[in-house]
Amino acid sequence: MGSKKKEIALQVNISTQELWEEMLSSKGLTVVDVYQGWCGPCKPMVSLFQKMRIEAGLDLLHFALAEADCLDVLEKYRGKCEPTFLFYAGGELVAVVRGANAPLLQKTIREQLEAEKKVLAEGCERKVIRDEPLSDEDGCLSHDKDIGDDEDVASSGKTCTLAIIKPDAVVHGKTDEIIMKIHEAGFDILANEERTMTEAEMRLFYQHKAGEEAFEKLVHHMCSGPSHLLILTRPDPEGTEDVITAWRTLMGPCDPDVARREQPDSLRAQFGTEMPFNAVHGSQDREDDSRELALLFPTFKFSDELLEAS
Repeated sequence: MGSKKKEIALQVNISTQELWEEMLSSKGLTVVDVYQGWCGPCKPMVSLFQKMRIEAGLDLLHFALAEADCLDVLEKYRGKCEPTFLFYAGGELVAVVRGANAPLLQKTIREQLEAEKKVLAEGCERKVIRDEPLSDEDGCLSHDKDIGDDEDVASSGKTCTLAIIKPDAVVHGKTDEIIMKIHEAGFDILANEERTMTEAEMRLFYQHKAGEEAFEKLVHHMCSGPSHLLILTRPDPEGTEDVITAWRTLMGPCDPDVARREQPDSLRAQFGTEMPFNAVHGSQDREDDSRELALLFPTFKFSDELLEAS
């Protein structure tokens, strides 16, 4: 009973506009777990929140729950099955984390809390972002960074690539673990969309494989359930490796059996089973990458050097 009371006190439940506005006025950093009524809040994160609250103290770090269906301001988050954590400071959105990624959540909490302490103590400027689902524009992409300036989007587009976490990995609950390894490998996720592809999309996507014996099996598999479609970037100050090559290296050989022999630490070695159930997809080269991104993310803004999306 004691632990239950602590859990309730740890996260304030925001169910009305008045409570939402009260939350925005809280001093310090507030982390809001936005959830859907049919699946509930992200309970596995409660122990992390308890640890962070003890570590940071009670004055400047707050945690809240908000059901998307209850608040008009969260309307565009409705129907999403991926956990979403919104970070607010001074009534402004300062960060977003998608997915139950404990290491990333912990890192973001620490970074944003330190940033807010400097704002309060030294008068530093607070870095505010805009999250696409909360903006007035239509669109289904989830961005980890502020995309309010077209120049930022164009710049990131120069070094981005498509990544797909395939239905076999999603159905076996490996999405969060794969995303964690993507972050650990130094990639940033510009967009993360979960959806089930249509047969027409996949026939066009894999049109270059249409003459192969496994084509029908591949198309059927990719339409069999939800995938996670990601746009990845990877800062490389020395310019030694482009993001496509880096992602293909992390994935490993196409055949999981070959991957386990040659690159046992690769994603396909760890999460793939057999062809075509090899967990992840990556583009072969820049030309394929541009075509695939244009097909699956037609409204995303890329630089002229990479792709012009209509």
